[in-house]
Amino acid sequence: MQEILDEIAQTMAAEIDRGKVADYIPELSIIDANQFAMSVALPDGRVYSAGCAEQLFSIQSISKVFSLTLALGKLGDAVWANVGREPSGDPFNSIVQLEHEQGKPRNPFINAGAIAVVDAIMMGHEPKECLAEMLQFVRYIANDENIHIDDKVALSELSCGHRNASLAHFMASFGRLHHPVDKILGVYFHQCSIAMNCQQLAKSGLFLVSEGVNQSAGYRVVSAQRARRINSLMLMCGHYDGSGEFAYRVGLPGKSGVGGGILAIAPGKASIAVWSPGLDTIGNSKLGTLALEMLVQRTGWSIF
Repeated sequence: MQEILDEIAQTMAAEIDRGKVADYIPELSIIDANQFAMSVALPDGRVYSAGCAEQLFSIQSISKVFSLTLALGKLGDAVWANVGREPSGDPFNSIVQLEHEQGKPRNPFINAGAIAVVDAIMMGHEPKECLAEMLQFVRYIANDENIHIDDKVALSELSCGHRNASLAHFMASFGRLHHPVDKILGVYFHQCSIAMNCQQLAKSGLFLVSEGVNQSAGYRVVSAQRARRINSLMLMCGHYDGSGEFAYRVGLPGKSGVGGGILAIAPGKASIAVWSPGLDTIGNSKLGTLALEMLVQRTGWSIF
């Protein structure tokens, strides 16, 4: 495994077209696009890494996997009252479908859907309580108390979050949200600003590898059925309107973030985290996708 990762890292270092960093969030626009990291966490606790795997980055929309898991634990299938389970086929911040579908987002991994999930998690709690619960949950599944929220990134997102605010207000106009929009967005932006490195991120996905159980830490996070369903949503919806292309090229459940990270799950095999800040035109890590495609070719881990 280490030889495979080293080979992939060497190939990525030679790539000329590295994509473009997310320039609409000021704090993300200044990140060096030449960085690359990859970690593979196995169920027995072993972690293999290549590149700058200890470099922290903003996980952004990868956090939506964790907020959905938390929401399902608290509310069960009631979560689906205000968010769907279908691929969107539209950009992650599109407002078009919301108008046609009475303010109900297609899935929990586009921005509107994730905002609806945050609203569900709040359940009358103050934003600080909700954020503390979210952060503690991420620390729990990663088995790492050092994970924190990057306040600079959160403030940067708050300063330019007009599109997300419009999505939230539009949903609220249809009665889909139950808390004040500014409080929901405060939690949402801070959730997306959780900072992790590839090693931490790979370990956080281990419960989705082994049917809901983090075997190396020795505890169950969710039921086997729920783990399978979260994986299915990641496969169908985890890369926005590029989810089909990712499934075709990589063949694993995965969730991307505009910070350049991707969390991918090889059920029964491994949890994989990759980070390269340069994005493709859809908003997914360009080298991250290529690296995962190479990994699957060498390991045969595709679910197909």
